[in-house]
Amino acid sequence: MNTDIKTYDMRGLQQAMKELGQPAFRAKQIYEWLWYKHVDSFDKMTNLSLALREELASRFSLFTPKLIDKQESSDGTRKYVLELSDGALVETVGIPADASRERLTVCFSTQVGCPMECVFCATGHEGFTRNLTIGEIVDQVYFVEEDFGRRISNVVGMGQGEPFLNYDNVLAALRIMNDKKGLNIGARRIAVSTCGMLDGIKQFSNEPEQFTLAVSLHSAIQPIRNEIMPHVARQSLKSLRSSLERYIEKTNRRVTFEYLLIQDVNDTQEDLDALIKYCRGLLCHVNLLPMNDIEGSYFAATPQKTVKHWLDSLEKHHIEATLRSSRGSDIAGACGQLKNKQGSH
Repeated sequence: MNTDIKTYDMRGLQQAMKELGQPAFRAKQIYEWLWYKHVDSFDKMTNLSLALREELASRFSLFTPKLIDKQESSDGTRKYVLELSDGALVETVGIPADASRERLTVCFSTQVGCPMECVFCATGHEGFTRNLTIGEIVDQVYFVEEDFGRRISNVVGMGQGEPFLNYDNVLAALRIMNDKKGLNIGARRIAVSTCGMLDGIKQFSNEPEQFTLAVSLHSAIQPIRNEIMPHVARQSLKSLRSSLERYIEKTNRRVTFEYLLIQDVNDTQEDLDALIKYCRGLLCHVNLLPMNDIEGSYFAATPQKTVKHWLDSLEKHHIEATLRSSRGSDIAGACGQLKNKQGSH
């Protein structure tokens, strides 16, 4: 099978054109056809010669994901299962703002499956298949934009997969999303959520763009975090905090902690006290997440009374915190649920 041309970033396209004996500006032209005009055929690249279009078609494929399933929530959230060129399935979600048509967020995936095996995550039960390519990541955002018929304002790599285990492809995709000749989304409106890969956080701090970093924390007590997030157990909370301190010092950018509240697992007063202590002195924001029901899971959502107590306590200790509204809970909202209904790939 020919290589999909959308696996290349600009540098890759430049190298490919060099190997074909083409001038360097051809790479820029092809890049704009792929990521600004988002064509689905080499024939549509009309400022290229017919001979070059035919050569590109003979050497490369140009694949667009196929829709396998789509569900729309009563709150307007749309969840998609897309089929990739090898038959693998991936999920992406479009989340419109409640009160404004100006904000439309895409939650995109970075891997087929996920190797992290977090016990509360439907994707973690699936296992890991492979990394997504640059094009497979960006195409998710384009797909949502075209389905809604409106511009994407925000994107977050918080779908299936651990982004920092697919670092190079993810960063190349983010740059296409940010590029004025791509999706033209502001860097501060582009976020990546990691389970806490220390090497990835260090590398991310060196990137010139002002992309936003989120960390899936879910517990500030080491044994509990080890139990619910087993594949980061070897990376201590102390090491993670030190890594984030260096990130903040270098970038002067705030870190968001994602904290999924699970009844009787990580929502006790002891858990709250540990989180407050962990956040103290950090430039951070806590995003409390409601638990979605996952079929076959014994985990349950934290009661609203407890959630309110957490929000009030964090505010009292001058730690910025919000409760993310549960979106798409009526359409298999938890990550991996809708895809898993299609069967494993």
